[in-house]
Amino acid sequence: MENALPPAEELLLVDRELAQLDARRTFLLGRRSWLLGQLQAAAAQPWAHPARPWSPPARPAEASAPGAQNVLLTLGAVLLGVAALAFTLVSWGSMGIGGRAAVLAVVTAAALAAPALLLHRGLGSTAESVAAVGLTLTVLDAYALYAVGLPDADGTAYAAWAAGLLAAVWAGYGLGLRKLRMPLPAAVLAAQLPLPLAALASEAGPTGVGWALLVTAGLDALLVLWGRAGSVPAWFAGVSGAVLGSGALLTGLAAVLAAGTRSETPAPAGLLAVGAAGCVAVAWRGSGASPVVGRVLAAVGGCAAVGAAGGVLRPAPDSDWLVVVYLLVALPLLAAVRAPGWPRPVRQGLTAAGAGVAALSVVAVLPAAGLALTSRLGVLGEVWAGSEPAVEVVWPGAAVPVVLLLVAAAGGWLDRVLRRPGPREAAVAAGWAGLFLAPMVLELPGPAVLAVQVVVTWAAVALALRWGGRAAGVVAAVCALLGAASVSAAALDGRAATFAVFGLLGAVFAAGAGYRSAPYPVRAGAAVVAVGYATGLLVALAAVLELPVHRWGLLVLAVPAVVAVRPPREAGAVPRVPVEIAAAVAGALAVALAAGEPAWLALLLALAGVVCAGAAVRPERRRVGLAAGGLFLAATWVRLAASGVSVPEAYTLPVTVPALAVGWLRRRRDPQASSWAAYGPGLAATLLPSLVAAWGDGHWLRPLLLGLGALGVTLAGAHRRLQAPLLLGGAVLVLVALHELMPYVVQVVGALPRWLPPALAGLLLLAVGATYEKRLRDARRLREAIGRLR
Repeated sequence: MENALPPAEELLLVDRELAQLDARRTFLLGRRSWLLGQLQAAAAQPWAHPARPWSPPARPAEASAPGAQNVLLTLGAVLLGVAALAFTLVSWGSMGIGGRAAVLAVVTAAALAAPALLLHRGLGSTAESVAAVGLTLTVLDAYALYAVGLPDADGTAYAAWAAGLLAAVWAGYGLGLRKLRMPLPAAVLAAQLPLPLAALASEAGPTGVGWALLVTAGLDALLVLWGRAGSVPAWFAGVSGAVLGSGALLTGLAAVLAAGTRSETPAPAGLLAVGAAGCVAVAWRGSGASPVVGRVLAAVGGCAAVGAAGGVLRPAPDSDWLVVVYLLVALPLLAAVRAPGWPRPVRQGLTAAGAGVAALSVVAVLPAAGLALTSRLGVLGEVWAGSEPAVEVVWPGAAVPVVLLLVAAAGGWLDRVLRRPGPREAAVAAGWAGLFLAPMVLELPGPAVLAVQVVVTWAAVALALRWGGRAAGVVAAVCALLGAASVSAAALDGRAATFAVFGLLGAVFAAGAGYRSAPYPVRAGAAVVAVGYATGLLVALAAVLELPVHRWGLLVLAVPAVVAVRPPREAGAVPRVPVEIAAAVAGALAVALAAGEPAWLALLLALAGVVCAGAAVRPERRRVGLAAGGLFLAATWVRLAASGVSVPEAYTLPVTVPALAVGWLRRRRDPQASSWAAYGPGLAATLLPSLVAAWGDGHWLRPLLLGLGALGVTLAGAHRRLQAPLLLGGAVLVLVALHELMPYVVQVVGALPRWLPPALAGLLLLAVGATYEKRLRDARRLREAIGRLR
């Protein structure tokens, strides 16, 4: 017997199929037993209809039975509470003292006693509703006692005593009937009121109210820590304690900040200190159960500790060093990240508190730092005004760089300890800003300030090149650009400073563009900035030479000329494309500088065309030749317009003939060359200036000759199947025809009734709409035919 499979594999296959058969047999036997049971049950009930074909589906209930029960019980409890309130407020005065006391005592006692009997009978929901009525009656009892028995008592003080008594009564009631869920949370809620109300009644002031809130929050915290995990009073007390504790800490912080003298800060600072200790203690004790709550409490405690210590050590409220004091108090909290034996949530929360205060300190000094840097931009309106500063620079306070440098040092330390994103970036930004502003704060001489800021900018460039595309490198690059812009604006106050700063910064950015280890975007940005500084140096040189503005472009064109003649190598470190784009922008600036003088504009356009033609010599930049041709043509038009020439053909035809001859020779050597590259510049050199002249010429000779020439070019393009002559000649021919027909069209339109043009337009639209599909098909055929042309 021959087997298709090896014996071991076939044995495995047979075992698998047998196992499947056994499983199927077991399933069928179980199904058979169930069917037999169903038949036996049907036989035991002969009155049942075994073959009932169909029964209507049961309609689903719109509300569950427990839900309906709860709604009814809630409505009942609410109605009873409303009735009791109405009785107390309205019908109370119609009864004597004995009757009043008897009614309230009986009703309240019955409402509080009934839940015990209801719980014994298993009616828990009903017991909850009746208990809610009983608790409401106790509140009404307290109000009734105040309204009748103690009308002259202080309402706030009485409310404090009543809240405390009700909290005790409700707590005892809830502990006696533990199956009821409402009394204990109600007791916790009532317990939040006695101390704050008592503080208000005694006119203790904001600090006294804060202490009352803090003590109440502390009691809530004890209940949370000692209560059963997940019990209703525990989490209810936690929420209440968080609200009251936040109110206490905010009250203390507001009092510290509003204090006019140092002698007014100890009391609110003590409140903040006790609150900070309580928060950290609760976070330490409960961080194991809830790490998130532990981190939040530790962070709040750390911020409260900073507020307390800063309130005691702070200088005068209007002092610039106020931010420094709070920062110095907050920075030690960062050391909690390395504290041995501390719970991790506590360490994280305290560290977050220190970092948050440091961030707020930076935000507090940013307006002063930004004002100091942006005030330099005023020099742009008075460049090189003289030896003295042309604008008044707003100097930042001494505390500004101190805060920034302290934050930078803390960020650097955290970066070494944590190795996480964030601290290093903060250290770079704050350190750069602090060092950049330091010479301004020290009131150094102007050259010394510029020298220090140039060095700081160099350092930022070095960090950007070293760290590359990482977040810290991006931050360093932004700082380098901001520093370069600021110090460059400041250098425009003097000629020597301009050349020195522009030269030094241009050199460092040029060196950065060639740093091979840096990523491409960093090198590209450095190259663009270097080209910009080179352009600025040439503009400054032109100004020193006292050249008119329209002649500055002659020097600025040196930048694109150098790049065109000696561009960066393809495999070199300096990015080539960004350098060429920046050089093109410099060339556009050179042309724009001469816009006010047409003769110089024509010269600069021609020189720019020469630069583009030089770049087009390179095989990879052949397309730049089109720009060169356009610049040459534009230079010709501008020159003719500047010279007042009314017959442009005398100047353009001598250019057109050799240009067409060169194009013809190129087409013979390279049949694949486009007709636009071969004949486009030559034809445009004559047709377009003549078209412009024809539209301003009222005589008939030039339009006639131009139309005949355009017709001949169009026919030649159609005969030779060349796209450039066909489209250029046809477009010029159509425009010339429209120019000649325009007077007649205007005359005819003026003689027609006013309603006729809209009617004709409507008919035209209808006709076009009726034949739209056919016209589209014809247009597609024409486009395909033109596309087949060379």
